[in-house]
Amino acid sequence: MRRINSIKSLLASLIVSFLLVSCFKGNDQVSRTTGWSYNDPTNGGFKVVESAEQITGPGLVAIEGGTFTMGATVENVYHEWNNVPRQVTVSSFYMDQTEVSNLDYLEYIHWLNRVYGSEYPDMVTRALPDTTVWRNSLSYNEPMVEIYFRHPAYRDYPVVGVSWLQANDYALWRSDRVNEMLLVEAGVLSHNTNQTKDNHFTTEAYLAGQYMSAVSGSTTTVGTDGNKAVKMEDGVLLPKYRLPTEAEWEYAALGLIGNTRDERIVERRAYPWNTDGMRTNEKDYNGSFTANFKRGKGDYMGVAGNLNDGAAFPAPVASYWPNDYGLYNMAGNVSEWVLDVYRPLSYEDFNDHNPYRGNIYSQDSTMVYGLNYNDGDYKSTIQTDWTNQTENPETYTEQMYDYGVTTLISDKSRVYKGGSWADGAYYLSPSVRRFMNEDESSSTVGFRCAMNKIGSALAK
Repeated sequence: MRRINSIKSLLASLIVSFLLVSCFKGNDQVSRTTGWSYNDPTNGGFKVVESAEQITGPGLVAIEGGTFTMGATVENVYHEWNNVPRQVTVSSFYMDQTEVSNLDYLEYIHWLNRVYGSEYPDMVTRALPDTTVWRNSLSYNEPMVEIYFRHPAYRDYPVVGVSWLQANDYALWRSDRVNEMLLVEAGVLSHNTNQTKDNHFTTEAYLAGQYMSAVSGSTTTVGTDGNKAVKMEDGVLLPKYRLPTEAEWEYAALGLIGNTRDERIVERRAYPWNTDGMRTNEKDYNGSFTANFKRGKGDYMGVAGNLNDGAAFPAPVASYWPNDYGLYNMAGNVSEWVLDVYRPLSYEDFNDHNPYRGNIYSQDSTMVYGLNYNDGDYKSTIQTDWTNQTENPETYTEQMYDYGVTTLISDKSRVYKGGSWADGAYYLSPSVRRFMNEDESSSTVGFRCAMNKIGSALAK
């Protein structure tokens, strides 16, 4: 009898253990901490969506993060002390496979015209690239001024003449269009071509319940609240497209994936390819140039009949060989805007995890940190009354740097990376950093977008 009771107790323990294991493993419909079932209206109806990895947005490539040595890989020919090598970690993220093209940007202009053009044409005008950037003293570039942005022959070429501010506006617009498309594909919204300045889709407006005019007639249930409304926690919408940080851009450009052993960084590349030279060793293309750049004074494309890179100006965005991440033109073609504010000594203060200078946030009403932290701001100097310098912090930064007299650095100075079609080989190193004001543009500077990666750090 005692033996039978022991067997019963053992069986009961096994059953309880099995239930606990099934609760903790493999049953996403039951809470592993309370035992209550999810998505059950009889016990309160706590809604839980199925766990899933973030989808890859249009145009993006997954960049698996990791540690790398950020900073100079070639001798600084100008003897600037602004890029000392230091080891940092970059989280996994997404990056555009190519530079944003004229065609991509024309789609943006078309949308602005459709929604704002009739009543607020200035909205369109402010977004247009500055085509006069092609004008150059004693150079005949007028055809580029007139046709580069709009002619179909240049539709796959990188958009230029776009300021840092314009590039950020494009990224936000792109975020909204992609999320709108995802909601249409999910049956949540109907495609609405009659959006107006007062009623058009933005992710922010939709999540706040302020865009409902084009709700689909479908009975599809997508949201966790039991109807067709979608929240960010439902996993349908993507994070915002944005410019990459300087660290992200440099990490992605170097493309060191697979080039490490036993957690040791065993090589540092000068360029985004496997040699320190400028020619490829690819089969059937041995000796061809790996990028679009200026080889020397007066030599932008080589000799007729055997052109070195085939481009006197920018080349199509998917030209030449991609790096190990599959990214095109991370050296040459056009330089690219990144998010960061430029400071020559940022490396001294950078956090070693996702380094970035450009945050603007307040600890209290009198102190502003982040943007200028410990590098030229009044907090890090012996100025006597810096805590009261809050009305226009930028003007005080300019005074500190003697803006316009001894330097062009200010809070408007933004970093751009990578060499262009008009640059020599030195600038093709991903480590080289330059800056330009955020409201300025150039015929040699374009951009590409990035996106945060949510969830697993592994590139999938």
